[in-house]
Amino acid sequence: MDDRHDQEEIYSQRIKAGKRTYFFDVKATRGQDYYLTITESKRRQHGDDSVSYEKHKIFLYKEDFLKFVDALQDAVDYVREELLTPEEVAELDRPRDYDDRDQPRRDFDRPAFDPNRSDDSF
Repeated sequence: MDDRHDQEEIYSQRIKAGKRTYFFDVKATRGQDYYLTITESKRRQHGDDSVSYEKHKIFLYKEDFLKFVDALQDAVDYVREELLTPEEVAELDRPRDYDDRDQPRRDFDRPAFDPNRSDDSF
């Protein structure tokens, strides 16, 4: 049996970014083993006015969550501290209004992932 049909989606968040949309989905297998999928969907306009979507997906398993978050934060910090001007950093830090559809959606009462939590009870 194909395991992809046995996955339970627990949490989903969508982030719109121009022609791209990013999806962060927490899923569980039947054995309650949790993982995250990160999907980039890019809208493509063709010459005949038809539209298609190109998708790329990353699977991130729970044992790698903290390493991934740490590496992402290190990369963001490097860009902010070493590559951007103070004006560009200020623009990144400017408060933004988000569309309600870009807010997290939770299907049941489970704590959100906390990268600073020391236990493995996610």
